Amino acid sequence: MEVKKDILWRVYLCFIGMGLFGVVILAKVFILQNVEGNYWRSMADSLHTSYVSLDAERGTIYSEEGRMLSTSIPYFDIRIDFAADGLREKDGKIFKTNLDSLSRCLSRLFDDRTTAEYKQLLREGYKSKDRYFLLKRNVPFNEYKQLRNFPMFRLGPNKGGMIAETRNKRINPFKLLANRTIGLSRENAQNVGLERTYDDYLKGVTGKRLMRRIAGGTFVPVEGYDIEPEDGHDVHTTLDVNMQDIVETALMNMMVQNEAEHGTCILMEVKTGKIKAIANLGRQPDGSYWEDMNYALQVGEPGSTFKLATVISILEDKYTTMNGMVDLNYGRWQIGRRTVFDSEPHHRTNVTVKQAFELSSNVGMAKLAYQFYNKQPNKFSADLKKLHLDKRTGIDLEGEGQPVIKTTASKTWSATSLPWMAFGYEVLISPLQICMLYNAVANNGKMMKPYLVNSITEYGQVVQQFEPTVVMDSICSRSTLVQVKKMLEGVVLEGTAKKLWTPYYSFAGKTGTALVANGKRGYADKIYQSSFAGYFPANDPQYTCVVTIKNKPHALRFYGASVAGPVFREVADKLYAIAVEKQQPLKTTVQLDSALTLKTGKGSEWQEILSTLHLPSNGAPVNSSSWVSAAVNAQQQVALQPVKQLKGAVPDVKGMGLKDALYLLENAGLRVQIKGTGKVVAQSIPGGSKIGKDKTIVIELNT
Repeated sequence: MEVKKDILWRVYLCFIGMGLFGVVILAKVFILQNVEGNYWRSMADSLHTSYVSLDAERGTIYSEEGRMLSTSIPYFDIRIDFAADGLREKDGKIFKTNLDSLSRCLSRLFDDRTTAEYKQLLREGYKSKDRYFLLKRNVPFNEYKQLRNFPMFRLGPNKGGMIAETRNKRINPFKLLANRTIGLSRENAQNVGLERTYDDYLKGVTGKRLMRRIAGGTFVPVEGYDIEPEDGHDVHTTLDVNMQDIVETALMNMMVQNEAEHGTCILMEVKTGKIKAIANLGRQPDGSYWEDMNYALQVGEPGSTFKLATVISILEDKYTTMNGMVDLNYGRWQIGRRTVFDSEPHHRTNVTVKQAFELSSNVGMAKLAYQFYNKQPNKFSADLKKLHLDKRTGIDLEGEGQPVIKTTASKTWSATSLPWMAFGYEVLISPLQICMLYNAVANNGKMMKPYLVNSITEYGQVVQQFEPTVVMDSICSRSTLVQVKKMLEGVVLEGTAKKLWTPYYSFAGKTGTALVANGKRGYADKIYQSSFAGYFPANDPQYTCVVTIKNKPHALRFYGASVAGPVFREVADKLYAIAVEKQQPLKTTVQLDSALTLKTGKGSEWQEILSTLHLPSNGAPVNSSSWVSAAVNAQQQVALQPVKQLKGAVPDVKGMGLKDALYLLENAGLRVQIKGTGKVVAQSIPGGSKIGKDKTIVIELNT
């Protein structure tokens, strides 16, 4: 009996013990969840680390003369670690001591909150113990440099708590110029232009950073565990900024005048195939124009500029010569159920092949093709393919359209395909292919591949060089070449482009006017594509230029000679004027006035100018890294004086190049808007003025 009681007592005590133990556990759980929960969750989170990618600095795209066409500018997101040990020790002495001065500095720098508002913001962050408190987004580099020296922040990340996340923003300093060709580098969409073609070079190698998760699910970097990214390579293009500006302006003027839908203008260096300029403008919903698509690469029916390929075929096959005869039949010829019309009514009948070409007669070209190739149409197609008109040019840009040269095996071949192909219909060719063909004629028959990049460099050292590429040593015989050159020159002297003739230099080319289909509406809207393809000077060709403009429906002016031709002439006129100016003897005297329009520059630049041009100077000592202005003194010497950049004052950047002007203005804390290209001729806020609340300055460049 006693044994049984003892057992029952032991069981009872066991139950009591278990109950007490359960209570202790529940109490501990309660404490962990409600009292120490934040602490232990933070400790648990701190054990979770992961690597995040560090983007490399994207390389810069340069023009041939070394101007930046596309570059990356760093911006910073500034955060504060309010749980940093240094900010918490000694009851937050560092934070409390620096709060007033830091708030005052932030208010002056960003000018978006008062000192009191910043003080309140910082206090709230400190009370929250937020380890990743966001202070400011998208801080430019010049402001970031100032922030690092602010009270508290200058003590370093542990005691000062400042965390900076770097982001790169891609900009095009010249805005519209060659925008589509240079391209876009976008985070959430596919790159275009050179940014896409050379992305593997430009983007560099991504690095890594070890990040530790803290309370709230946010991450902070772990110092000492970074794998640094490798910066991207630089791309040096064949583009010339001044030529690009000339081409873009000439095309823009005509687009606006004619309210055209879209257009392109290509400028190619004859001997090399380098693309010196390429403009692509499309009309936007608001009536403005922008580089929205690379129209130079889009295939379509070219119209009369294609007649060059037709006459090369006929002459090369020796079916006739430029003095052979063809009946224009008063500008109207019916074949089957279709009728070929010349662009304007006339009363001509028998003319030479040369005259038919100069007059851009559709009837003449159609009759010649039908006469010589009707029984062997694939022979004509084969001749066109020999000219590489069925292949992409291979230019270093993505998105080039696939050309189409029909044969009898084509699904859309008909009894009238051959004569229509002869004057540029029922074939699909891009403006760039037309440019390559005309350039081959200008280059004495040698066809060059068009290209846009000269070299790839890394830290100034060339890692890959691109050279001119010959596609064909000769597109035709010497006899054919001589004849087509005379015919192209005849278009300007006696034919459809005679109103474009100038006494100052010779040029050769061909006008084109093509009726363009408008989707399901067909040709009912009377939309015409105007074009001109040619080269200059005719006696020693330096550049080939092709202009193609798609006009609005029912445009009053649509002929190639009156729409595309004037764009060609404006480009040729300006480039000829520049060439003439360069041939003038350079006067190495101080009347150069500030040496070739450079008013202000670094001391090292001035020392090189004075030495190279052998200019007399007053010999004043100048620091090579300081900014210097120059003027001609009474002794006809170049007098150099250091430029004083007062703190809080707007720098005087007139006479500077864009890169130097941007450097000084942005470091002064100003937001810069740019108009034009070249050197600065005016600034909206005068140099020396005090920098006020409006920190935007507009600078105007001379071209």
